[in-house]
Amino acid sequence: MPDSPKNLNLSLLFIAATLLLISSCSKNDNNNTVAQKNMLNVAYGTDAQQKMDIYLPANRTATNTKVLILIHGGGWTSGDKTDFSSALIDTLNKRFPNYAIFNINYRLGALPANNPFPTQELDIKTSVDFIYNNRADYLISDKYVLMGASAGGHLSLLHAYKYTNPVKIKAVVDFFGPTDMPDLYNNPGAYPIALLELLLNGTPITNAALYSSSSPLTYVSATSSPTIILQGSLDPLVNANTQSLPLK
Repeated sequence: MPDSPKNLNLSLLFIAATLLLISSCSKNDNNNTVAQKNMLNVAYGTDAQQKMDIYLPANRTATNTKVLILIHGGGWTSGDKTDFSSALIDTLNKRFPNYAIFNINYRLGALPANNPFPTQELDIKTSVDFIYNNRADYLISDKYVLMGASAGGHLSLLHAYKYTNPVKIKAVVDFFGPTDMPDLYNNPGAYPIALLELLLNGTPITNAALYSSSSPLTYVSATSSPTIILQGSLDPLVNANTQSLPLK
């Protein structure tokens, strides 16, 4: 798909993460040494696509170890957690050693019959719930940051603004994710309208409720999670002028 994050500029990721990640320096109050631990393809659901890679830092504690959740793009119908390369994961680990990283896959739309909206939204919710419910085993805190690219950016924003249970997201780093699904339909650029109609089972007129409930814009408020959005003015898929989030 044209919005795959494989070509993300790594320096841009680091700039955004540095600006927004809530990585205040704090001393580790645990005198016991805890080893670094990586776990690949951990299931958070019963579907084969509901897997995540987990990178737990050394000397983590339930007080000080924050959580960074990565959500890949691909137009909701393609892409994979490996789009965030091992080199990127390694660099994030080194730059943010007090963060546990969870790199998530979710069920992709196999249209017209399988996994339309809100499947992807619900998978993000399920994965966050899974991480939270296992926080004692992972030795991680309840301070979560979401980072996503394109469709993953949309899902990051949507989850952060729409859900506050079991944990309110502390911050969002969004790379060119759509914020307004009716506008994406009406100003699609290179994004195929027919695919959007399959994903959302109609148009903004025939299925207005789903278009609204799938739009991060619907849930923006004064209490929304702090957010940084990186959006190119010449993006062929997401219109920078019509997809911006208002201040409320």
